[in-house]
Amino acid sequence: MGNIQLRQVMPDHADLAALIQKLDADLLNRYPEGEIFGLNFDDPKINEVEFLVAYSDEVPVGCGAIRPLDHESTELKRFFVEQAFRQQGIAKQILIELETRAKELGFKSIKLEAGAPQPEAIRFYKKHGYYEIDRYGEYVTCESSLCYEKRILEGV
Repeated sequence: MGNIQLRQVMPDHADLAALIQKLDADLLNRYPEGEIFGLNFDDPKINEVEFLVAYSDEVPVGCGAIRPLDHESTELKRFFVEQAFRQQGIAKQILIELETRAKELGFKSIKLEAGAPQPEAIRFYKKHGYYEIDRYGEYVTCESSLCYEKRILEGV
């Protein structure tokens, strides 16, 4: 593994788009198309989403984002690490950076959605303190959705 650098990028960044395309291809191998919940990049609120791209020796290898849900909660979205770069701590670095940023922005919790076809993701999130919650928001009616949350500010 090379030197990993995390960079905040704009929603229209080419490296982010390439990684999201790979993420979507992976998800289409696991879920029916109607059960993939991405982000609408044409929505004016897309600029409220903070995106990170992880680089290994200047090669984009992973990404993640936080999207505000309300004044207390943000949501982890578009979290992905290239297959060849998994199990090297990159996902952990992205997650820690996004959690730190969410704290800086004053959010009390981070929520996320995954599903049984992503057992490695579920193990990862549980290992990092996320616990299962009831489905929320756009996931309420999706039977394959498993939702998780982590409280990130003490005393809340």
